Formats: sequence, C-alpha cells, structure tokens
Amino acid sequence: MIMYFIKRILLVSLVLLMTSVSVKGQENLTGYWQPQFAVNYKVASAYSHNFSIANRNFLYENEDFTFRVKQLDFTHFSKLEIKDNQSIALGVMYRFYNSRENELRFTQQYNVTHKPFAIRFGHRFRAQQRITNSLTTHRFRYRFAMDFPLMGEKLDLGEPYFVGSFENLLSVAKQNSPEYDIRLVGQVGWELHGGMKLQIGVEYRMEDYTSNVPEHILFLLTSAQISL
Repeated sequence: MIMYFIKRILLVSLVLLMTSVSVKGQENLTGYWQPQFAVNYKVASAYSHNFSIANRNFLYENEDFTFRVKQLDFTHFSKLEIKDNQSIALGVMYRFYNSRENELRFTQQYNVTHKPFAIRFGHRFRAQQRITNSLTTHRFRYRFAMDFPLMGEKLDLGEPYFVGSFENLLSVAKQNSPEYDIRLVGQVGWELHGGMKLQIGVEYRMEDYTSNVPEHILFLLTSAQISL
C-alpha cells in the first residue's frame, strides 16, 4: 500500500511539474519529437555493446507549430560491469545536423545502482567532448534516476513500468561562458517478449538557466529497444 501511494505521488508530481514549466516558458519554448531505436547485445558475461539511432524533429518553434527534421544521431556504447551494481562505459556519437556543423562526441561514463525495495535508484556520471570544426566543448553531467513497476512489486512481461530522472549539466569551452542546464524526464515503458522494450514519455530541459533568458525545451520521447 505504501509503495502504491509513493508511485502515484511521483507520477502526479511529474505531470504537474511538466505542465507548470511548459506554461511558464511558452514564450521561449521549443518542442521536439524524438524517436529512437536501440540494440543491446552481450559480448561476454560482463561486457556488452549498445547501438542506437535517434531522429530529432521540430514540433513547436517561435510560438508556432511546425514539423521539420533537426538532426540524426548514430551512437555506440561499450559497457563493462565492474560489480553487480556498477559499470563503466565508453561511447562515441556522430550527429548530422540539418542546418549547422555536424558533431563528433566522445563519452566516458560511470554508473552505480541500488535497489533497497521495489524502486531501483541510479547515479550516472558522464564526461563528454563535443567536437565540431569550429569548437570543442567539454561537458560534465550527473543524473539521478529511478524506475519501478506500476503493477505490483515485481515487473512481469507485458506490464508497465515508470522511469524518471533528473540531470544537471555543465558545459565549458574556450572563449565561452560556462553553461548550466537541467533535464527532467518521465517515461512509461513495457517489457515484451523477445527482449523488446517500448517506452513513451516527456523530457523538459532548461538550457543556460543562469542567463537572463534561459531556453525552455520540451520533448516527446518514443523508443524501442531490443536486447539480443
């Protein structure tokens, strides 16, 4: 019963927060739809690979609804489990922009999780180098996440689960002022037969939130993931 109320409170709080933020920031709001497809497969018992492709499309820009492609991302991660609840990973991504310089990105990651009850908590630390022809930006990220089943204490095939996270980011580059961003994500997913997972949700970003005019961004997220 306690877990039931915790889950409902978390979900309602997230919905109210997203609604409040989108209303307050609608004069400086950009909206995207971002579908993603990913494949995971194990190379060894403690070593695995992840490949993904994501496409970002404008839905709302300059106080008007629209639809056009912004970018296409190809990403690879190699992950090594160093303990039952800890892992390190290296990633590389190439981003094709529709109307600006393409980007090469390298990622170094450390992740730790713990699950005292039905809720699993995770802490992820990332360092990234975002490289374009004109600029290299170093980004440092911390994400706190949680996930739990929405029906009962254990997740069974076909039943929904919730994933939520909060992330803080610092970006630094030569001749540029440091930029601070925050991200809030809430998604509902289903684990299906054959190692398939489907997720849908929303993400809110406030970019450069210490500036006089921070940018508000809202994403509709849809994803499919296969584990081989």
